[in-house]
Amino acid sequence: MKKKKENNCSSGLKIIPLGGLEQIGMNITAFEYEDSIIVVDCGLSFPADDMLGIDLVIPDVTYLKENLDKVKGFVITHGHEDHIGALAYVLRDVNVPIYATRLTMGIIENKLKEHNMLKTTKRKVVKFGQSINLGQFRVEFIKTNHSIVDAAALAIYSPAGIVVHTGDFKVDYTPVYGDAIDLQRFAELGKKGVLALMCDSTNAERPGFTPSEKTVGKTFDTLFEEHKNTRIFVATFASNVDRVQQIINTAYKFGRKVAVEGRSMVNIIETAINLECISIPENTLVDLDQMKNYPDEKQVIITTGSQGESMAALSRMANNMHRKITIGAGDTVIFSSNPIPGNEKSVTKIINELLRKGADVVFQDAHVSGHACQEEIKLIYTLIHPKYAVPVHGEYKHLKAQAKIAESLGIDKENIFILSSGDVLEVSDKQAKVAGKVPVGAILVDGLGVGDVGNVVLRDRQHLAEDGIMIVVMSLDKVGGELVAGPDIVSRGFVYVRESDELIEEARQSVEDAIQGCLDRGITDWGKLKSTTKDVLSDYVWKKTKRRPMILPIIMEV
Repeated sequence: MKKKKENNCSSGLKIIPLGGLEQIGMNITAFEYEDSIIVVDCGLSFPADDMLGIDLVIPDVTYLKENLDKVKGFVITHGHEDHIGALAYVLRDVNVPIYATRLTMGIIENKLKEHNMLKTTKRKVVKFGQSINLGQFRVEFIKTNHSIVDAAALAIYSPAGIVVHTGDFKVDYTPVYGDAIDLQRFAELGKKGVLALMCDSTNAERPGFTPSEKTVGKTFDTLFEEHKNTRIFVATFASNVDRVQQIINTAYKFGRKVAVEGRSMVNIIETAINLECISIPENTLVDLDQMKNYPDEKQVIITTGSQGESMAALSRMANNMHRKITIGAGDTVIFSSNPIPGNEKSVTKIINELLRKGADVVFQDAHVSGHACQEEIKLIYTLIHPKYAVPVHGEYKHLKAQAKIAESLGIDKENIFILSSGDVLEVSDKQAKVAGKVPVGAILVDGLGVGDVGNVVLRDRQHLAEDGIMIVVMSLDKVGGELVAGPDIVSRGFVYVRESDELIEEARQSVEDAIQGCLDRGITDWGKLKSTTKDVLSDYVWKKTKRRPMILPIIMEV
């Protein structure tokens, strides 16, 4: 295999975000030093409104494929989709070992099992405080808090210096499960001297501290007290194991039985129970089928769908499409999450639907964020006092807000780097600079197709969605070059044909005249006949309707 030519500044450490900057989601960053690359996280993002029919979006890892011989492994910070969701797709081309903490690995293994990749993928579970050696790098896992158990920050040791990557984090002194964030380790690293800090920016615009996850437990106690006589549904993120733990604790206090509904929720809770990341009092968790044996006031159902997703369990219950449960009058639904930016409409829609059904809906104060606010970000900077600041995880405004915080703490403006996905940041003790770009982008996943839907197909889908399609079918005599049948026009999504007979007939007539004109002049070239059909029909339809449907001529020879 021919060796890639080294960059001229080969002694520096390169930090290369391949996704996740200027957006929420699709987090993946490569760290390169000479002949070694390690990759932190490998997440997906969900499709934007204009990505019609797309299921999910994964990062373009061309750079990793081109440098496959250097890639030593994936190091994963925690088990959220925007950090692990693309692994099963990316591993097909970049099959290297995965390193992660216990629950994170449990969730990854569920995904690999679904894709039949468990046997072909090397995996190693890492404990907090443990380090792994990968080529020129040593990576240490540091305990942090987040809205999922077993979240880690990473200290990445390279010959150029130490980089600390916080992962998604908050500072929670009273976590529901496990220990508080290991601030002491951050302080020790700060004393050693940290070259660069890559810190979570999601809540960098919010002043103050993020409340502890425990505060939500008190809120649940109050809500259950207020709704003693109703069946209670709680919608939350499947991966928020601590939240599920608190709902179960409160349900137990009030003598209620708990059922879990929604495939992703069931999978993650099963994994958490097996790994003892959640403790459930005896006889509290029951199967959904068993719920009918208990009165409404003894039932709690924890469900997915807090973001208004149309196929999630909560939506199906609200729209009478669920096989086992329907929500109606006398039910209380608690939304234990905030809408992710972009999901506000679908969340409002489902709340309205539930209210219409007569349910009581609670959507305030039953949630706390899993991300650090300004004071916690300041704390991490103060403990680590890095030479360079590289804000990560967030839209541009979030990254900018963190840059301001870093500046206010005395970090030189020229030492703060707001990168875009694809930028190559070369860092050494003497200087840091953006030196070039690598190819990045979004690969669209539609059903089983990965990357087979590109911009052209999306543009066509947009076109079809906006103006519909007209198909013109005609048959030509192979020998005589005469029009034997048609042209017939079929339309979908353009006009309602039964009420537009006249329009369609006139359109058909104008195409027939144009085609006949071509044939009379001895033109039988299919390409010419098709372009004539498109031009004539397009002009006619535009004049009559001021619309431009997609036009598809089909010619058959007989």
